[in-house]
Parts: sequence; structure tokens; C-alpha cells
Amino acid sequence: MSTGSGPPENAGEEALTARLSPLSLIQRVSVVKIRDYAFLSDSQSSALVGRDGSVDWYCLPRFDSPSVFGRILDRGSGHWHIRPAGEYRSQWAYIGHSLVIRNVFHMAKGSVSLTDALMFEPGSRGHGIGRKVPHVLLRRVQGLAGEADMDMEFCPRMEYGLTIPRYQSTDRGWNIVGGPVELDLIAGVPSELTGEGICARFRISAGQSAEFSLAYRAPDCGPSDRAIDARLTIEDTIAAWHSWADLHTGYQGLYREEVRRSALVLQGLTYQPTGSVIAAATTSLPEIAGGRENWDYRFAWLRDLSLVMRALWVGACPDEPERFFAWIDRTGGAQGHQAVQIMYGIGGERDLTEHVLDHLEGYQGSRPVRVGNDAWRQRQLDVPGEVLDAAFLLKEKLGDMSGFTRRLLVTLAQRAASGWRERDSGMWEARDRERHYLSSKLMCWVALDRAVKLASRLDAWSEAGGWESERDQIRDTILSRGWSERAQAFTGVLGSDHLDASALLMPIVGFLPATDRRMRATIDAVERTLGEGGLIRRWPGEPNGFILCSYWMVECLALAGLTDKAMEKFDQVSAYSNDLGLFSEMAEPGTDEMLGNFPQAFSHIGLINAAWQVSIARPPRGRAP
Repeated sequence: MSTGSGPPENAGEEALTARLSPLSLIQRVSVVKIRDYAFLSDSQSSALVGRDGSVDWYCLPRFDSPSVFGRILDRGSGHWHIRPAGEYRSQWAYIGHSLVIRNVFHMAKGSVSLTDALMFEPGSRGHGIGRKVPHVLLRRVQGLAGEADMDMEFCPRMEYGLTIPRYQSTDRGWNIVGGPVELDLIAGVPSELTGEGICARFRISAGQSAEFSLAYRAPDCGPSDRAIDARLTIEDTIAAWHSWADLHTGYQGLYREEVRRSALVLQGLTYQPTGSVIAAATTSLPEIAGGRENWDYRFAWLRDLSLVMRALWVGACPDEPERFFAWIDRTGGAQGHQAVQIMYGIGGERDLTEHVLDHLEGYQGSRPVRVGNDAWRQRQLDVPGEVLDAAFLLKEKLGDMSGFTRRLLVTLAQRAASGWRERDSGMWEARDRERHYLSSKLMCWVALDRAVKLASRLDAWSEAGGWESERDQIRDTILSRGWSERAQAFTGVLGSDHLDASALLMPIVGFLPATDRRMRATIDAVERTLGEGGLIRRWPGEPNGFILCSYWMVECLALAGLTDKAMEKFDQVSAYSNDLGLFSEMAEPGTDEMLGNFPQAFSHIGLINAAWQVSIARPPRGRAP
């Protein structure tokens, strides 16, 4: 423990709490909800730290590695908490435009802050952050006012809770080895080994601080000979985040701060060595509490590509979309008869075979817990549309396309032209059987529409006529078989009367204007039948609202010229984020309950795109940002 000059007792507390949301004031609770977690990232791995000061999810050295702390999925699967020994209230916020979290604990006799960060390589800045990282989790306790007794409990459980490690004291702290993982813990206070792990109780007064660091030791590497100064490295990590954010200030539309926060989340979900973006930082947080719809989202879906591209284009700068498309070049493999998968591992891996972790109880008893995702085996016809739409969006930034890129895009267009009449699993990845999903046909139309427009860049004039003919046939099929007179709407499956929120994509991708009579009827039907509490469900009977679909509704309303209603809907949907501005995949209408993996890229993509669309549609005398 070190003692410094620190801020004056009262002024220091005021300076810190002035940046914190009063909505985050809570009492200690026994069960931590999804919304009560903050997201930490070094753009290679991530952690979730609770409002109660407990790190309950941490996978390293990659997003998709087995967890070291996994208590969010099972009470006995590892955690690291630092928090007051007695009763407290907590109040937290990210520090500026960063993913470094500061949590202030208020007790009867004092106030203490806890700052948590995943460390960047010292000195890395701008687009270089996350390319090389030391894999260190930093934690710093600072006394703000009075004094307080604090508890530290460090209980890692490697391989999703299967492995209890061995501990060895060192000159600097502790060396921890469990299975394939080796860690070094440096604790800034005296600590001891107990039956559960490493524990400490320490008293901290105003102006004092205690630093903690947890470093991953790569296999076959000796201990680091560099001491880590948590105070300096936290400040350097904050500066690194700010240097990235300062390069991404181009968006000047409505909801500017929400867009900037969502862009930061997308950056945090980006695996910087390859440029791929994972769907979420977690696995198996349930779509329904206690249910079986629990999936591993720590992979990169091509299905989401065009929406990711547009969001990054709006919320960031061209560097990120260019790198993401380069990753598609690397992993696409559209050569010969090799299939383009719907999803890949963050390093470009193809085999994502799914298995169940039977030993884990699951979040709030939601079993099974899955790692891997067998959706990689599915046929989803929308993939060519997503990739070609992204290429069309980025056509100016891509410059002269490489021969491989041209071949990839031409091959995808040919596959859309030859395969659009087939059944598939659809964008919601149905696991029962394949169907003629409208959204799949729609994205085949997008693939051919964009390919025709890119024909000169692709050196594909000879193919363009055939693409145009197939594109027009798809359009006729969707208009004739996708419309249901009974439902008075475009539906989810050709020839069906059942609504599906994916029909909202039609005006967003430019298939039909939102002002078209049938499209307006579809928007109204989806809102009336699938809407509740400001949220939109994907289909009838689904209990919870899907955040992305809810933002699609905002875009459709804006495109239809209903700007005031779109803005009202935007505010309703955005209220389902937590007080840090983070979204999960789904939410329970009318409550604050978050469901699904967290934080969810799809949801933050939806926010950025909806904010942009509303900003375009806003009349001159519209509401100020």
C-alpha cells in the first residue's frame, strides 16, 4: 500500500462523483444481473466486472479462450472481488471515452474508488491499440474520504471452472498455475492463501492507494522482469483509448455520445490481430432466463457484415471497415468448391464445433452452457448479400481491388444467382429445418443488385446481364410470395402468414421505400403485433424484445418520414441499456431485465445505424442532439 498526497478529502470526492451517473447508486445485492456488469477489453480478450467489484468473467489470451473467472455462469467457476468489508452503495462510470471503469463505494465512514482496466501495450496509440497487448488486468483502490476496510478475494478456476490451480508465493506476490494457464498476481497489500484462494483484508484512508495486477504468462515464457506500476499503466491505457476516440469524431448527428460509446464497444469487441469483430464477449447468457436457448457468441459472423460496416462507417473511420474486409479476404475461401461459411473464429478458424459444459449450472440456472457454435455448419443464403453490400459501401476506400477480392465477390454473386431458390436456415439460425426465408431471398437480391452496380470494378460485364435477370426474378418472387393478404404484411417465410421482424430490412437495404403502401402496412403490423414496451420481438410468441430489431423499427419510421415517432422509439429502446450505455442481445419489455450475451455487437450496431438514419431524416426544426 502506498500513501500519496491525493486530492483534498471533500474536493476529491466531488471531482470524482461529478462524472458519475446518479442512476448507478445501489445497495449490495446477492445476485448480480447482466445489467450490473461493466465491459473491459484490450481488443484481444475481455472481462466483465460487477458493480459489486467482482470480476466474474475473464477469458485470456483470446476472447474465445476458456475462462479463468467464470462465476457469471456458475458460482464455483472463479472470481476476483475487491470491495468494502461492510455495507455500501456503489456509483460508477467509464472514464471519458474509454473502457476503463471507475467504481466509487460509499460507506458510513468513508469513500473509496476502484478503477479496473485491461492494459494496452504502453505507448500504443490510435489505430495501433490492441495489436500487441501484455494480457494484464489492472485494479487500483484509492481512498477518497475517511477510511474503510476492504476485502480482496482471488479465486481463479481455469478451463471454465474445471481446474483448481496451485499457488506459489513469490518475491512480488503469487504465481498461479492451473492446466495450460499460468498467472502472476501482484497484490499491493499483504495477502494469504486460504482454502478458497488468496485473500486479504486491508484498511485504506483518504489519499492512500493500493495497486493490483494479474498478468498472463505465455507458455514457455519465463516471468516478466518488468515491474508494473498500476497507476501509470492505467493512465496510459486511458490515454490510449482517448487517442483512438479522438480519431473518430466525424459523426456529428443526433445522439452523439451514445454513438461514440457504441463505437467504443465495437472497438472493444474487435480482435485487433485480425480485425474480426465478435458478436459478443460471452457464451450462454440465456435468451430466456432458465431456458435452453444459450449460445456461444465469441465468433465473427459474416451474416452481420453489412450492418457492422455501416455502423463502423458512421461511428468510426474507414480504417476499421477496411481491416474487416481484409479479414473477409483472408477467411472467405471462395475458391473452387470450398464453401464460404456464415461465421469463423476470430483468427479465421473454420471448425467451431459446439459442445456442452455439463459441470456448469448456467446463469440463473440456464442450461446447457455451450462453447463453440454449430451454426458454422448451416447453409444461410444471405452471406453473399452481406459481403457484397459491404464491398459496395466501401468501394471508394477499397481502391483497386486485388484479383483475389474480385474473384471472391464474383463467386459470391454467382452463388446468389444459382442458389437463391433453395431453402436455408435463415438469419435467426433455425435448428429444426430449412425454409424459404424472405430475408434470405432479400439478401440474395442485395448480392446481385450490388454486383450489377460493381460490375465494372469486378471486370464482370459478361456476367452482369445474368445477375440482373436473376435479381429481377428474386424481386418478383418476394413481391408475389412474400406478401400475405391475411396478415397484410410481408412475412418471415414465403407463402406464410407469420410475421417476422426481419421484414423490416426491406427498406433499410433499398428493396422497397418505407413509404410504399405494403411496406407501411408491414411496419404497422410488426409494431402492433410484435411490439411491446418500445421493443420489437423477432416473431410472435417470443417473450423478450430483440434490441437490433427494435432499432430496425426506428430506421423504418425515419425512412417513412415519421421522424418524431422514430425519435421517441429511439429513446424507448435506448432506455434498455444499462447506466454505462451497454446492451445485451435482448430485454424483457417493461422491466430492466437484460437477456442474452453481453455486450452484444448487434445491439450497438443497431443504435449507431438508427441514430444516423434519424439524423438524416430530422426536419430543419427537429429536436436538438
